[in-house]
Amino acid sequence: MNTPTVLAIPYPAQGHVNPLMILSQKLAEHGCNIIFVNTEFIHDKVVSSINNNNNNNNNNNNNNNNNNNNGSSSIKLVSIPDGLEPEDDRSDLGELCISMLRTMPSMLERLIEDVRLNDGVTISCIVYDGIMGWASEVAKKMGINGAFFWPASAALFALQYNIPKLIDDGIIDSQGNI
Repeated sequence: MNTPTVLAIPYPAQGHVNPLMILSQKLAEHGCNIIFVNTEFIHDKVVSSINNNNNNNNNNNNNNNNNNNNGSSSIKLVSIPDGLEPEDDRSDLGELCISMLRTMPSMLERLIEDVRLNDGVTISCIVYDGIMGWASEVAKKMGINGAFFWPASAALFALQYNIPKLIDDGIIDSQGNI
């Protein structure tokens, strides 16, 4: 039986990347290979942070050879562009989301094909952040199983999921006013 390869794609924000990385580490501990896909902007920050932590660990523990690629060598960190230029303001969430939606689906398809062609690896499943719902369409298009991941509380998910019903029932209006 082949080792399953899971592609994980978080929304590019700390409160989304960290929980999906923790899930990815748990999946790796249970025998999965992980391809963790960040935007280039976030990928650079993650790699820099890992390098800083490794340098600090090397300086503090010169005789300890315990650096093992952020907990698991079966997690491969890769990136795809978010469509914004390096100088663009990524705190403008509207523009970031529009740009990601315009750019990232085709980039993710290309990445999956490159992994298959160049590395001979077939993606078993895409675990995608709930805000990156377009990834489910990529998974479906490419015949890959998809799994929705919600990094926030279940209560927030339930609230957001039920907003249309709250509007239909007249509890709130379309602007969110009571």
